[in-house]
Parts: sequence; C-alpha cells; structure tokens
Amino acid sequence: MSTTATAIPGLVAGTWTIDLSHSEVSFVVRHLVVSKVRGSFRRFSGELQISEDISASSATATIDMASVDTRDPARDDHLRSADYFDVERYPTMTFRSTGVRRHGERFVVSGDLEIHGVTRPVELTVEFNGVTPDPWGGTRAGFSATTEINRRDFGIDLRIPLVGGGIAVGEEIKIQLEIQAVLAGSGA
Repeated sequence: MSTTATAIPGLVAGTWTIDLSHSEVSFVVRHLVVSKVRGSFRRFSGELQISEDISASSATATIDMASVDTRDPARDDHLRSADYFDVERYPTMTFRSTGVRRHGERFVVSGDLEIHGVTRPVELTVEFNGVTPDPWGGTRAGFSATTEINRRDFGIDLRIPLVGGGIAVGEEIKIQLEIQAVLAGSGA
C-alpha cells in the first residue's frame, strides 16, 4: 500500500473504501411541477484509488437500486418497477471514473454512469472536505459531490402528463453524494 503525500494537504495516495454507515447517495427530482421529492439509496459500495498525481486518481461505485428510499413504501415500490428502475432486470447503478481534474478549489471527476442498462458520461463536481484520524486508529477523508442527469437519457421514459401542463415526475435528477472514505490498512 502506498502512503505517499499528494498535492492535497493530508490526503495520501492509496486505496480508500467508502464507509457505508457514514456516507449517503441521494437524489432530488421535481414532483407535480410544484415541489421536489428527495430520496436515497441505503446500500452501495465504492472505492477511491488516490494517486500522488491527483489527475491519475480513480473512483468506482455500485448502488443497489432496490434499496431506494423516499420515505413512502408505495412510491419506492413503483420506482423499483419496470416503469422506472426495473430492478429485476437492472439491479445496480454503477459509476467508473475516467478522469479527474482540478477546477478552482474543487475537482471535476468525469466518468461513465450506468443506469437501467444504459451508460452515459457524467461529470461530478467534487468538494474535498478534509482528512482526519478516527478513534479506531484509521484515517478518514470526506468528499461532497453533485451532478445532474436526465432520466430519459438512461431509458427511464415514463411521462405522466398533468392537466395543467408538465409531467408528474421531472426528467432532471440531481444526484448528491456525501462520502466518508477510510484509508486501507490505516487501522480502521
């Protein structure tokens, strides 16, 4: 395992694993044109390969689509159905980075996002939140990231028109990540 310093203070090169219990993958979508509904996924995993040269770093993640949680069991069941996620055929969403670049104080992580059997390029805007030792002898790093996608680009095309105009569920989806990662071999 490499633990060489990077150009980011406190962040060292190596393998960092996403800590599920201290991380969140969530989304926001318009509902009935007038409001926004929020949801998250309870089960996911991922890994960051941090390199001395940050631009050579990479990230992978897998999200269990059946773990969707919008605090409404009937809506969650509908999202799992063939109308939306079709979790029987497409049980996971995956992300695999293809590049990292600095953009001011933040970073842009480019990658391929696969949802519903369709892969499209996306860019995540990433904020590095810092590094800290944990109480168990490990080292943790925090990251916040966002991106926006159009669900129709991924073959999720259900359109329920409303009498006053618009559709019941918006097409633009904002994805938000709060990630706490643990450095492999750091004692955590």
